[in-house]
Amino acid sequence: MNPPTQMDRTDVLRAELEYLKREHRDLDEAIAALDETSRSDQFTLRRLKKQKLVLKDKIARIEDELFPDIIA
Repeated sequence: MNPPTQMDRTDVLRAELEYLKREHRDLDEAIAALDETSRSDQFTLRRLKKQKLVLKDKIARIEDELFPDIIA
């Protein structure tokens, strides 16, 4: 019987990174769609933009952990 496959920390971070990037893209599209409407709700736009910034920070943290900036 084969043991269950386990993901190491790098695999988990890569999967989370892809998920966060997808969420960031979706928010970007939602913001663009709301921005195009003449009756856009400014409160909703601000909330979505804030969520997008939070995702961007999380993405940057994960990328820094996965791809450290090594100065040679």
